[in-house]
Amino acid sequence: MATNENQSIQKNFPVLQMTCAGCAAGVENKLKSLKGVKNAAVNFATATALVDFQPGEIDAEGIQKAVQSIGYDLVLEEENQQDLLDEIHEKNYRQLKNKTVWALILSLPVVIVGMFLMNIPYADLIMWAFATPVVLWLGRDFFITAWKQTRHRTANMDTLVALSTGTAYVFSLFNMLFPEFWQSKGLEGHVYFEAAAVIIAFILLGRLLEEKAKGSTSSALKKLMGLQPKTVTVIRDDNNQVEIAIEKLAVGEIVQVKPGEKIAVDGTVISGDSFVDESMLSGEPMSVRKVKGEKVFAGTINQKGSFRFRADKVGKETMLAHIIKMVQDAQGSKAPVQKLVDKIAGIFVPVVIGIAIITFIVWLIFGGDNALTHALLAFVTVLVIACPCALGLATPTAIMVGVGKGAEKGILIKDAESLELSQKVNAVVLDKTGTITEGKPQVTDELWMDESAKALLMALEQQSEHPLADAVVAHLENGKEILVSGFESLTGRGVKGIVNDKMYFAGNRKLMSENNIYISQELQAKSDEWGQLAKTIIWFADNKKALAVLAISDKIKETSVTAIRKMQEMGIEMYMLTGDNVATSKAIAGQTGIRHYKAEVLPQEKLEFVKELQQQEKVVAMVGDGINDSAALAQADVSIAMGQGSDIAMDVAKMTIISSDLTKIPQAIRLSRQTVQTIRQNLFWAFIYNIIGIPIAAGILYPVNGFLLNPMIAGAAMALSSVSVVTNSLRLKWKK
Repeated sequence: MATNENQSIQKNFPVLQMTCAGCAAGVENKLKSLKGVKNAAVNFATATALVDFQPGEIDAEGIQKAVQSIGYDLVLEEENQQDLLDEIHEKNYRQLKNKTVWALILSLPVVIVGMFLMNIPYADLIMWAFATPVVLWLGRDFFITAWKQTRHRTANMDTLVALSTGTAYVFSLFNMLFPEFWQSKGLEGHVYFEAAAVIIAFILLGRLLEEKAKGSTSSALKKLMGLQPKTVTVIRDDNNQVEIAIEKLAVGEIVQVKPGEKIAVDGTVISGDSFVDESMLSGEPMSVRKVKGEKVFAGTINQKGSFRFRADKVGKETMLAHIIKMVQDAQGSKAPVQKLVDKIAGIFVPVVIGIAIITFIVWLIFGGDNALTHALLAFVTVLVIACPCALGLATPTAIMVGVGKGAEKGILIKDAESLELSQKVNAVVLDKTGTITEGKPQVTDELWMDESAKALLMALEQQSEHPLADAVVAHLENGKEILVSGFESLTGRGVKGIVNDKMYFAGNRKLMSENNIYISQELQAKSDEWGQLAKTIIWFADNKKALAVLAISDKIKETSVTAIRKMQEMGIEMYMLTGDNVATSKAIAGQTGIRHYKAEVLPQEKLEFVKELQQQEKVVAMVGDGINDSAALAQADVSIAMGQGSDIAMDVAKMTIISSDLTKIPQAIRLSRQTVQTIRQNLFWAFIYNIIGIPIAAGILYPVNGFLLNPMIAGAAMALSSVSVVTNSLRLKWKK
């Protein structure tokens, strides 16, 4: 298909080598500056760039070269892209884990000697021996990245880490090798190896935690892509069945579907008949009967029958491909709320370096006899005290404790962003099936005129392929085996069969009327009562009168009504979206107290509804359990999956309720409030520490009282700021 060169196209490119929010901002600014690029949004959390560009002016290779020119890279190839990214992520994670473990092990003796055993023989040499591999080997990537950034006239957090640890290390090495330089000036030459080693170890630990959290974003898409089979059976000349690769399937070809197989592409049934599990699209547990002329969709699963269909949509045109695309776009789009630390990261580095340089110059000019000594000490002290360690730990430590506390309560939380936003949620969108309800059709009520006929109904329903028959069979106890002859499935009505020369019927009211079956007033009254509750009614009769009536429905979970009431009391608006029919939806909404609901909703309509609420400036939480909810989950500000639902819903969602109990959601919102409060406290202390510490390190008190902060104390203060942040985070554990 030819592309209009004046028409822009949108593409999602994975970005490699980004290490902080500053990197994402740098890549985004570079992309936006390119001729032919209309807009670009770089998402650090998903490591993707959504680029809107005009192919007539710039191509993907041109975009890649521009990104490479500033020290990063883009993945262009679309085939096996996910496998390649998973491989890169796994390799990075393994390397980072090894580096972190070794950095922590080697830093421990340096800290012990530096803080408590400074007067033992060869203390400096012992610290140098342990700190050197941490700084120069395990922390080498900080220096490599910082150098690349410098060459491109930019700076990020790596620049500050490299500059502070590098200066502290080189300064310490000089003091260890030439102690007489300071002694001749009447000063003692301290070493700061522990500051350099600990900074590297802590930053590596933070990166490891971050990488682990980000790793799950791609697995959801991988599982979605895995729903489409790799091969497909097509009917060729002379009615031969040929297995071909899915990529080679063309529109119009005839596809054979066997029992239990996944349907490869969208199409129309031309022969045969079966039930197909479409829960991945509709979220509804009932399998759908497919006969000639019916539509089938990629990724849905055929049950017991077999049929042939004509391929109508292949490749990127199928509904499954559209769902995958929607999830990708929603995940790759910019988060509505940016983290406070990310905002400051862009200016923190150059400001600190600027302050350190100004401090050095001021001391050189006004420092008197020991100008160079004081200038160098103040320069190092500013860089050491202003290390982003406390800032770097403020969020992850609170998140670790908050996430751990959530896990104890059966609430799995994936990232900081969902925790930040959960406290602001004022609209909750609930899927019906599997979220409010159990997600399994089952017999909820029954009335028998003749209890001994139960075995007859079971024998009859065991012959049927219908999901409602399965619910009846699961409900009735196994009785003695009864032989059914002349069994017949009656489309849209039910089934019939002969036992001991007598005809029996099981099905809907229409089947009873057609065969002039007598129905007692008692059975009819029960049927009407259950029907008003939007339950599906199954009649069982012999050739003269009705023997029983059964009601089948998807039961509301015991905790759903309580949870919905609690959220409404918290001032949250509740909405229900479902693929089920209007009558059932109305009944469920009435029983649970939900005022806003929509029935017969498709996956794309769920996504659009979430967008509509967001446009009304609502902070939306989406709660679902099926693949059909995955696009809306990815779009929502806070996405919550039910633990008994599909793996894909859980992968896309930022929170998972393990027990599928809705009362956990108000608990999660309260936990969010406590955790965000802790993060804010941590950030406040980290910033206050920098705001007070940096001027003191620069020597602002020297003209007043002659006080000049020793870099050793600065290193201890830096460590203390980190300890205070971690301790404050641990307080969260004991909050109710």
